[in-house]
Amino acid sequence: MEASPSQRSEPMLVGRIGLPRPATRAGTAIIPKNSIAGRALTAVVAIMSFLASLTTGAVMLVHASASEWQSDVAREVTIQVRPGTGRDVEMEVRKAVDIGRAFPGVIEARVYAKEESAKLLEPWLGNGLRLDELPVPRLIVLKVASGSAGPDLPRLRKLIEAQVAGGSLDDHRGWVDHLRAMADTAIAGGIGVLLLVFTATVLSVTFATRGAMATNRPIIEVLHFVGARNSFIAKHFQRHFLALGLKGGLIGGGAALLLFAVAQLIGAWTAGTAPAEEMAALFGSFSIGLSGFFAVLGQIALIALVTAATSRHTVNKTLETIE
Repeated sequence: MEASPSQRSEPMLVGRIGLPRPATRAGTAIIPKNSIAGRALTAVVAIMSFLASLTTGAVMLVHASASEWQSDVAREVTIQVRPGTGRDVEMEVRKAVDIGRAFPGVIEARVYAKEESAKLLEPWLGNGLRLDELPVPRLIVLKVASGSAGPDLPRLRKLIEAQVAGGSLDDHRGWVDHLRAMADTAIAGGIGVLLLVFTATVLSVTFATRGAMATNRPIIEVLHFVGARNSFIAKHFQRHFLALGLKGGLIGGGAALLLFAVAQLIGAWTAGTAPAEEMAALFGSFSIGLSGFFAVLGQIALIALVTAATSRHTVNKTLETIE
């Protein structure tokens, strides 16, 4: 079958102006897929995605742990009975227990023995502590009902102070406020880190796109010469950088998910040991759950879309200077 006039004239046209042949359906893409710049950008996006996924997972772990701490602290109040001269502490403790158990909304009242109080003070005062030599208050922990069935704490405080010598009630409200402030600070810091990561990703893609356009400028000029629209050229760049962003995001996000899975397995293997118990108290089981998994997948998709959108915007701005 005889070639059309446009097909016969294409090699002559390209040869006369000394430029490489533009892409065809069966030929190569406008932008090389396996260039050094493309691999470098994939590595940068993978690192940014890894950092973003780690930050998201860490924020979710801290938020979950802080919520659990707040819930545990909010379910308990503490009665302190301070010893004094001529005061029968054991009798005052029994009074406080009776008041607590009879008060509406209180589920359970538990008295801390002297030995238990000594263990609570060991991290600060060391072992072998003799409580008889110190005016250490006796502690009664009350477990309270949650929600509308909870006790009237101001009224309970007045009863304790009026009927128990040296007695006082601590509802741990200050600790709850501190925990809430800590969780909010961690979340705000995580959001700040994510913004920095996305900003760095946008800048990296912008520079990579400009570099790709500078390298392929002769091809872009030929496409302009034959009447290609800016949207046609921008579409090729967008597809190319979308693939790079998705590849880098999958590598970085997958590595972060693997790291969380390994941490969870290590936590399960070391369960029951003192270090594992302390880490579990601080960070839980290191499991981000399905919500964390979908959050990381959403971040991967978002990074790929940001990469493609940044590339398209940069291409359009650059093509305006060529016209």
